[in-house]
Amino acid sequence: MSDETTAPRPGDPTAGAAAGTQAAAELATEKMLRDVDSSSRFRTNLGWWAWVIGGVSIVFTLYHLYAALERPFNTWMHSSLHLAGATALIFFLYPASKRLLDAPATGNRVADFLIGRGSRIAWYDVLLGLAGLLCNLYIFFDYSRLVSNSVQILGYSTLDFVVAILGVLLILEATRRCVGLPIVIIAGVALAYGLFGNHSPVFRHSGMSVEDLATNMFLSNGTGIFGTPVQVSANFIFLFLFFAVMLVHTNIGQFFNDVAFRLTGRYTGGPAKAAVVASGLQGMVSGSSVANTVASGSFTIPLMKKAGFRPHFAAATEATASTGGQIMPPIMGAAAFIMAQNVPDLEYNGLIVIAIIPALLYFLGAFLSIHFEAKMSGILGMAKSALPDGRELLKRIDLLLPLAVIVLTLLTGMSPIRAALFGIGTAFVLSFLRKMTRLGPRALVNVLVAGARTALPVIAACATAGIVAGTVTVTGLGGQLGKGLVDLAGGNFFIVLFMVMIACLVLGMGLPTTANYVVTATVAAPILYNNFDVPLIAAHMFVFYFGILADITPPVCLAAYAGAGIAGANPMKAGVTAVRIAIAGFLIPYVFIIQPALLLQGTWQDMLSALVTLCLGMVGVAAGMAGYFFGVTNVVERVLLVAGGIALVYPALWISLIGLVVLIAVAILQKLRKAETSDQIAHRNGQATPAA
Repeated sequence: MSDETTAPRPGDPTAGAAAGTQAAAELATEKMLRDVDSSSRFRTNLGWWAWVIGGVSIVFTLYHLYAALERPFNTWMHSSLHLAGATALIFFLYPASKRLLDAPATGNRVADFLIGRGSRIAWYDVLLGLAGLLCNLYIFFDYSRLVSNSVQILGYSTLDFVVAILGVLLILEATRRCVGLPIVIIAGVALAYGLFGNHSPVFRHSGMSVEDLATNMFLSNGTGIFGTPVQVSANFIFLFLFFAVMLVHTNIGQFFNDVAFRLTGRYTGGPAKAAVVASGLQGMVSGSSVANTVASGSFTIPLMKKAGFRPHFAAATEATASTGGQIMPPIMGAAAFIMAQNVPDLEYNGLIVIAIIPALLYFLGAFLSIHFEAKMSGILGMAKSALPDGRELLKRIDLLLPLAVIVLTLLTGMSPIRAALFGIGTAFVLSFLRKMTRLGPRALVNVLVAGARTALPVIAACATAGIVAGTVTVTGLGGQLGKGLVDLAGGNFFIVLFMVMIACLVLGMGLPTTANYVVTATVAAPILYNNFDVPLIAAHMFVFYFGILADITPPVCLAAYAGAGIAGANPMKAGVTAVRIAIAGFLIPYVFIIQPALLLQGTWQDMLSALVTLCLGMVGVAAGMAGYFFGVTNVVERVLLVAGGIALVYPALWISLIGLVVLIAVAILQKLRKAETSDQIAHRNGQATPAA
């Protein structure tokens, strides 16, 4: 009844105004995404082409669901179909230039078709899409010969060489369109090194011919483009991305927001703390920190600004939280599936358990930074009346069931493929329980189309990252890089760690999560486990964390740029602030390298002691960076807090004790100063009373 009385009536002019405001907000969000995120720059004004692309997308999605159930083809054939459909759709959906995106028609049908304006897809995009389709289908239909002994004895044919070269070039161009230039530049440098490494002044190798390099990259099963990243994308990642699409259509994102605000909104700095929780929850099923920043930030950033947070801090908070969502199990930005393949004797089910503690520590660090900033600025929580109603949230608690099904089935030992299918099925069934989430025929078609489109940038990124990984493998670059870096650092372990961190931050700039991990795991991780006694999982988690943190690290900091655009803040200032908020994220990887017990690679006593000192250390560092502990700090106290916090973070008992003593000393100093100030005020008031 309350809904009927409060909702605007059809004839009510406020209904049109509200709808107009919502539409304007959605357009602004879409424009922001297109400005900062290459994966969002797809054609929407397709005209009759929408039927063609929609049909291909539906077939593409249904094929993956069928393949997950029946497994009709071997891995390489399945991967070739996966890449064939994706490449064609990318050229149909993503224009060659941002300027052509939704460009108005000229009125001349022939000119529009030639250029690609209005609802016309340019002729060259049609040809490129068909070429991408045929190059990958060539592998599917000629699979038997490509794996036969005849190729090993007689070599590849001229047609094989042409298809391989064309296939590599098409993948690079498709990736440029839907992912961006950074990963393409890295892959281009890798290919150039493969071709001309015999002329390189450093890290020299014997060099490769164009034919050998192209066939290694495109016609080899298990390496290059069809290496582990694309295989994992075809088998696991697509299903989990489709699961995320299903969750969006069941309105679980808004439910996450409501739960977060109900849990944390009334505490000090409540809106910002709620934004961290909400973005972390949504990031669990999202593959992009930038997209998550814009999607969540369009709601959370205005609330944070209204509460009193400065624009750049609100932008930085959202960027930090959305970036942290990429390290949150069970999906971890889709990189978890590839990591599970890279670490022998570690199942995906075990990996998501190992990743929980570091992820929670990251968000605890963000919470602490926000808490001290709010104390410094005097920002209180939200009024209880402004928070979502708890009883209404309980009525929607079933929206968590699909995610719970995924986690529980994985923990019971079920394969990720089956877990994803169960999660998708659960979300589908739940959608029929409410009118607002019920999937009618049109909505179901939209879900299938969105499932294919959402996966395209990830598929392209995995294929191009495979080029980088394949080149590093066939040229032996990984071993040479490791030796060179260790020699440069004089064998000092901590200097090597720092240099690997910098390398991961640089390599990760501008890359989506999955490609980010593939590149850093191929180039940087072997430096740690081949040259030092670092557990394999710790090395991979180290490079994964710092690759992800590139999204908030200046000068690129794409997530901070996205948040700053919504907040109307300076992007660089937002990026620097995001690093300060996420400072725990920069400390945690060092701790689990030195003390692998945090990754469950040791005794529970070691893990407990490392957790206690790390949490206390994060308190000190966050307080020192914010300039507030038990009160406003001076310069000396800030330095002592940061130094003491870092000492506590280091997992050695006597160093941690020194850090704890420093923090206690600062706390005592602040308490004494506060008491002294109170006595001075009381004394002054006492003197003033007789005069009054």
